[in-house]
Amino acid sequence: MKLATLKDGTRDGQLAVVSRDLKSAHLADGIALTMQRALDDWNFIAPQLDELYQQLNAGRAPRAFDFDPKRCMAPLPRAYQWADGSAYVNHVELVRRARDAEMPESFWHDPLMYQGGGDDFIGPTDDIVLGSEEWGIDFEGEVAVITDDVPMGTPAQQALAHIKLLMLVNDVSLRNLIPAELAKGFGFFQSKPASSFSPVAVTPDELGDAWQEGKVHLPLRATWNGALVGQPNAGVDMVFSFPQLIAHLARTRNARAGSIIGSGTVSNKDSKKGYTCIAEKRCLEMIEGGEPKTPFMKFGDTIRIEMLDANGKSIFGAINQQVAQPGAARPQA
Repeated sequence: MKLATLKDGTRDGQLAVVSRDLKSAHLADGIALTMQRALDDWNFIAPQLDELYQQLNAGRAPRAFDFDPKRCMAPLPRAYQWADGSAYVNHVELVRRARDAEMPESFWHDPLMYQGGGDDFIGPTDDIVLGSEEWGIDFEGEVAVITDDVPMGTPAQQALAHIKLLMLVNDVSLRNLIPAELAKGFGFFQSKPASSFSPVAVTPDELGDAWQEGKVHLPLRATWNGALVGQPNAGVDMVFSFPQLIAHLARTRNARAGSIIGSGTVSNKDSKKGYTCIAEKRCLEMIEGGEPKTPFMKFGDTIRIEMLDANGKSIFGAINQQVAQPGAARPQA
């Protein structure tokens, strides 16, 4: 099943079911008005959404219309919980090697995770509006899951069943603000502006055999200013699976329905697979040549993040954004 949230002038938008080929959609207003409402009573509402999904794919949905990603908000436009992990330890290791910092052994068995701002996500084609290029603007391609209610203390073995939907993420980072912020010892804040998500969220069954052991075994494609810069496989070198990340989150607290957990930057040890964030490329340049050469994003730059199935078809639709100055953002539908 594929679900989207369409812009309707409200904060939470309007829930819609989207066809498997991403060509048509149907409002779910007779079932659940919003994504959060569906997640709050998933066991009751999901079968009704799935029935509409089957009708839509068969061409029998009564009020189907053309699906346009430009009309989409984030699938869950605001969330009670947005926790981003760092499951690809290769990425962390590269960052630390580039600054001659030793990698703590604990990073291999105890996940890094920060709590991001869940109140203001942006849609898949919305501009990334930021105040200055001097902040070091970077994209970060990730995969994320949305859960139902996860009780405190849920072990990883049981956490898989709590994953209801998956999405792609552009977790925008402001690299030049990060060092001073982390030096305070209290984590990211100003250096992590609003994140954006794919046009649709999908149930795990939509991934078929690519969904194994709580990992998505498909390449994540990052295209910067029209050039493909990376396509690392999201299932390779993922040290911590999504169930493990969920268990980490829920160790000392409940995670309520609508919690979003991110994978962190998708990264492979094989550097030939490219990169899904500029910082990783710059780290490799530091390690190999002593200084970074690749600049961060500028106003007017574009970033496209997408995942294709084995047949080359888009699964989630594409995050397709442009960096813009305040007051210069493109009008949205």
